[in-house]
Amino acid sequence: MNNITVRIEVEVHPTENVEKVKQAVENLFGKVEYETKPYNYGCLLIAKTRGTEGLTKLYNLLRRERIRDAARSVLFKAKTENTITFYLNKQVAYAGHVSFCQAAGESPLGPIKIEITCENPTELINWLAPKTG
Repeated sequence: MNNITVRIEVEVHPTENVEKVKQAVENLFGKVEYETKPYNYGCLLIAKTRGTEGLTKLYNLLRRERIRDAARSVLFKAKTENTITFYLNKQVAYAGHVSFCQAAGESPLGPIKIEITCENPTELINWLAPKTG
């Protein structure tokens, strides 16, 4: 598995602390490169990482939380030809856990959007969230 790029987008509302939002992202993906852009009333935090190293924390969290089967189902539904796009709850991520959610409505402060681009998404999903049974 090579040529994996991970792009993380999260809206930071004026009532939120940017450092806490960064901490939520780092709880899931470790150290990432950030850029910030003005967006609506707050800003859009964009983080990037590469390779399976950038997914190792998420890989370990899926095992610790015992949600590989649920994650596998969500990831396969989120897969297109060479991209996997899914959403995680921002507040849950800040607490150091993983909770998949919808693009809008489920997470009051908005979700964390993750877009993984790679040559073989199926192979990546099989690595990230293999069948448990």
